[in-house]
Amino acid sequence: MGIETVKTEISTLVVAETMAGVVDVSVVIPCLNEANSIGICVGKAMDAFGAAGLRGEVVVADNGSTDGSVEIAEKLGARVVAVPQRGYGAALRAGIAAAHGAFIIMGDADDSYDFSEVPRFVEKWRQGYEVVMGNRFRGEIKRGAMPWHHKYIGNPVLSSVLNLFFHAGIGDSHCGMRGFTRAVYDRMDLRSTGMEFASEFVIKAAQLPAKIAEIPITLWPDKRGRPPHLRSFRDGWRHLRFMLLYAPNWLFLLPGASLVAAGLFLVFWLLPGPRILTPRVTLDVHTMIFGMMFALLGVQILSIGAFAKVFSYAERFDHRNISLRRALTHVTLESGLLLGGGLGVAGFAGCVWVVWRWIASGFGPLQEVRAVLFWSMWLFIGIQVTFSSFFLSMLGISRGTYIGDHDLK
Repeated sequence: MGIETVKTEISTLVVAETMAGVVDVSVVIPCLNEANSIGICVGKAMDAFGAAGLRGEVVVADNGSTDGSVEIAEKLGARVVAVPQRGYGAALRAGIAAAHGAFIIMGDADDSYDFSEVPRFVEKWRQGYEVVMGNRFRGEIKRGAMPWHHKYIGNPVLSSVLNLFFHAGIGDSHCGMRGFTRAVYDRMDLRSTGMEFASEFVIKAAQLPAKIAEIPITLWPDKRGRPPHLRSFRDGWRHLRFMLLYAPNWLFLLPGASLVAAGLFLVFWLLPGPRILTPRVTLDVHTMIFGMMFALLGVQILSIGAFAKVFSYAERFDHRNISLRRALTHVTLESGLLLGGGLGVAGFAGCVWVVWRWIASGFGPLQEVRAVLFWSMWLFIGIQVTFSSFFLSMLGISRGTYIGDHDLK
């Protein structure tokens, strides 16, 4: 048997294994006009497979390149997947869906991440980790590789907010090079199509929870030869907005509860009469009006927060089993109506009592402003709770509780 015949048989076997899905590692690279660097990235990944003895593939998710990036990637052995929908997240989702590997490593196409480090990610996977995050801050950021406002403001702030909201414990949550198993990715059910894909990935991994490791990596100056697709303030705000929408406790419940507490404190504190703080400062009925407004606004925000919570469970945005979820699972429409109705009836009865006293006084000057504010506040809160209960029940209409059939699926 000749050498050429052996080479042909080996090549045929490799292709057959790849077509059958026998691939250890898939490197997925989103691409949009990266002709200057895509060849370098594909070449490094291919060399890393050979050096580490890995059965690997490179999948380039092309977002509509017109500069020859596709031809370069295919010439070097990458499989190119055309992705008509624009966006970083859309390209990655399509590329990951087309990948055959049990372990997937994603990275940018501008050669800012060194795909020669693929075996280090694979090593962590073989140690039992489901998600392996690169950490540029524990590794090295070469001069000119990252703008100062990204290095000292953007990335640290966004990572701190993400860790505060979701307890992810990730030092570099927006590193573009990360590895993960196919199984854990499928459980994440990611939805983002833009840059916020990076945030959603970490949030979902923390919520599952997945077994996560970080490894130090080096960030190099990119070789794109054109302005970056990333827009600092626009994309930074998109990440922050996304995290807030995924954290209704912080966006709605904490501010709402704070307003309710402050409002009720002012109302009850000023109900007996004015409060003299200093010889020149006295808090009276006007401050009590603000307290009433705070309480009503807080209840409204809490209601919206409850709507957001139920929606997040219905849409599978939140996998965590937290106390509010347990409460909503056991609270029914009837209990909400009893609470709202009780508060409303109490408030209405108080208002009737004030009107009765006014009538008994011969319709003279009304001296019961504090009582009017106090009892009307409970009337309005009761009405809010009642209608909010109906709407929560509509969101969970498939069964008696507010959560609906989330736990049955």
